[in-house]
Amino acid sequence: MATLQRIRNRAGLLVAIIIGLALVAFILGDMLRSGSSLLRPQQLEVADINGESVQYPDFQKRIEEMAEIYKMNTGATQLNEETWVQVREQAWQNLVREIVMSEVYEDLGLTVTSDELFDMVQGANLHPIIQQLFRNPQTGQVDKTAVLQFLKSLETNATAQQRAYWLYIEDQIKEERIQTKYNNLVAKGLNTTTIEAKNSLEAKNQSVNAQYIRLPFSYLPDSAISVTESELKDYYNKHQDDYKQEESRTIEYVTFNVKASEADDANTLKWMEDVKPEFANVADNAQYVNVNSDVRFENIYQKESELPVNLAEFAFNGKEGDVYGPYKEGNTYKLVKIDEFKDLPDSVEARHILIKPETVGSYEAAMALADSLKSEIENGASFAKLAEEYSEDAGSARKGGDLGWFKKGQMVKPFEEAAFNGKVDELYTATSQFGVHLIQPTKKGKEVKQVRLATLIRNVEPSTQTYQTEYAKASKFVAENQDYDSFKEAIANEKLTKKIATFGENDREVRGLEQSRSLIRAAYDADIEDILHNAEGSAIFELGNNFVIAAVASATEEGIASFEEVKPRIELAVKKQNKGEAIAQKMTDAVNGKDIDAAASALNTEVKDANGITFNSTSIPSIGLEPAVIGTMTSLNQDEMSSPVVGNSGVYLVKVISKTEGSDENVQAELQRLNQALSYRAAYQAYEAQKNAVEIEDKRAKFY
Repeated sequence: MATLQRIRNRAGLLVAIIIGLALVAFILGDMLRSGSSLLRPQQLEVADINGESVQYPDFQKRIEEMAEIYKMNTGATQLNEETWVQVREQAWQNLVREIVMSEVYEDLGLTVTSDELFDMVQGANLHPIIQQLFRNPQTGQVDKTAVLQFLKSLETNATAQQRAYWLYIEDQIKEERIQTKYNNLVAKGLNTTTIEAKNSLEAKNQSVNAQYIRLPFSYLPDSAISVTESELKDYYNKHQDDYKQEESRTIEYVTFNVKASEADDANTLKWMEDVKPEFANVADNAQYVNVNSDVRFENIYQKESELPVNLAEFAFNGKEGDVYGPYKEGNTYKLVKIDEFKDLPDSVEARHILIKPETVGSYEAAMALADSLKSEIENGASFAKLAEEYSEDAGSARKGGDLGWFKKGQMVKPFEEAAFNGKVDELYTATSQFGVHLIQPTKKGKEVKQVRLATLIRNVEPSTQTYQTEYAKASKFVAENQDYDSFKEAIANEKLTKKIATFGENDREVRGLEQSRSLIRAAYDADIEDILHNAEGSAIFELGNNFVIAAVASATEEGIASFEEVKPRIELAVKKQNKGEAIAQKMTDAVNGKDIDAAASALNTEVKDANGITFNSTSIPSIGLEPAVIGTMTSLNQDEMSSPVVGNSGVYLVKVISKTEGSDENVQAELQRLNQALSYRAAYQAYEAQKNAVEIEDKRAKFY
């Protein structure tokens, strides 16, 4: 159905925002074999959300349905790993919201009736999604007739897949509406009083200019401060919320990195030397490069000044067909052939008409419209008038499509090639990520000699032999060190680099190791001090260009970290606290009735200024986040000096020099602003509060 295709094209971004992206094909394997004893609910449970068990087959079905929607929106036939991960995560978030909020909606009597849905889809109050899908791009108006025609055709001509897609859109509309009802309900229960608005306005209006002196915590060395065990334990007991931790695993590992050897480098150079005669004699340089090079042919012309010195000298003193190299640049070898010389301008003036595929239904439809407009212009129609009517580049459309003068590198490549290589006043079409362009070069700058080079590039990569050599090293290490103690001892004896990584059960990768999800899953299947093994039982994980051998060093369970685990952090916090008290006392002694300048001199520091500070300020210039200091500044009277204030980065002494009162007295506007802010918070925090109030046991890591 052409209309449904148009809907998919227009809905792509809008629906994608609602549903997110991504998903991965996963085979349960032995757990789903016929007759397996593992086919029990507890073994297939992927989550327990608010007491509701979620089974793997049901969750996987959701993922697959969302993947199909994504494919229909984007036209993709296959999803890569990254997209699968995103789709799975979005399916999870949708599931959690659905289970958490369904009971809330039921208790509150919130629902979306069939009459409401009818009104939003084809009635007097069309939902924004429907408006987006059926808005006429020429008039900007929603075509309700098109909505009705589409729904009628959906009943008679649509496939099961197409009907499922439309039902999905309806579900999104219903979900958005009931969420809006709930958010509005919560927002209406939140209110700012007039007194609060007046206080807020007063805080915004009143600004202070202050002076301050600051002694950083480093003013006293650590050795000058002592802490007792009882102080540490007392601090720990009072601040346990600061030491909450998620479940995690820490592994120690070594890598045997597969790098190209000298032999690999020599073989790459030899290959380039061997193909040089063939490259020199080939007729179609672009095709040869695209077939044989690690980087595709670039259809660009360059001036002498735009090339590196070595290539500029070769190209502009040579002739078409000459070959330079091979030479090494970074980790690649290159052969450069002069493909063609042209006299080209260094700048062009052009105009264009941009047609977006999502507006007309597809790239094919956009190209057809561009061809139609091209024919009209060639038959005498005004380019400027058609640009004003059809172009979706609003900035140039108002000027009849005129883009003015531009140099190379300012436009996307397909557009640039048509503009610079085309003839003045001729019409050309080009496609880019922005859509289909109908382009007309109108003027060209001074032409200069430029060259197009065909560059054959071959990366220096490890050979099979190099992989085998490195794998043999890893195998020897594993064979000789099969327990944790020997693993650690061998790392030290062989002077290998021991690496450490900490991660959660649902993390996708270990930083620095490609596609390392298998290593994370292995760590959660092992005990502390176990050597990890992959699904095939090998202790060698092949991750990108690394062979990895790892062991579980420690495990952290969810909850409050023990005193011993966080003792070093507590010592730092208590020392900082004690330093603050000691420095504050030094400041108090230094002041002793003196003014701020004399106190600064006594403390061997300087007085600094902080101007325009209000109660709503978030930081002090050149210092950063210091809420206690800001609060002190704005609460003092003019010419009043504070007692020492312990802040985030040091201890402060503050004196207010002057206060300024603002002129904003619109309490009603401030009331409205604060209520609006509450409404925005309600939309996010209300759901988060409901989610945090229920038990969510996430077991996805067993399956993905």
